[in-house]
Amino acid sequence: MALQGPIPVTYEMLFPHGCYLVGDVEPVKDFDASTNGRFVQARDKQTQEPVWQVAVMDADPAVKAAQKTVAVKILASVQPVPPPAMPGMPFTPVRFDHITVTPYVNANGRLAYSIRVREMTAVRPAAPKPVRENAV
Repeated sequence: MALQGPIPVTYEMLFPHGCYLVGDVEPVKDFDASTNGRFVQARDKQTQEPVWQVAVMDADPAVKAAQKTVAVKILASVQPVPPPAMPGMPFTPVRFDHITVTPYVNANGRLAYSIRVREMTAVRPAAPKPVRENAV
């Protein structure tokens, strides 16, 4: 089979309605290397970069409430800084680039996905549509 390992996807495929930050960027714990009182941050197996995690809410209205919040892992040598909050919005819209998903079976025996990204950026406002004058 030609498809092995993480599957590259686009932001539009993963979050067609966008997504919003609902948590802080935090280091991911390496449970094998950490001991009582000694925290060791996880590193990506391929790149050896530190792994960070942030919770986001999927804006897709069709997604069930229990599945709206997902964890996104960010591979970055320094802690990523979230974009600034937008005035008048309760949550900060965010965009991710260089995305891969890895399917796995979770503890409940259900299919789940690990989402990894290389970049977190602010959502750029959509360009205004040009006004078309009616020809008479």
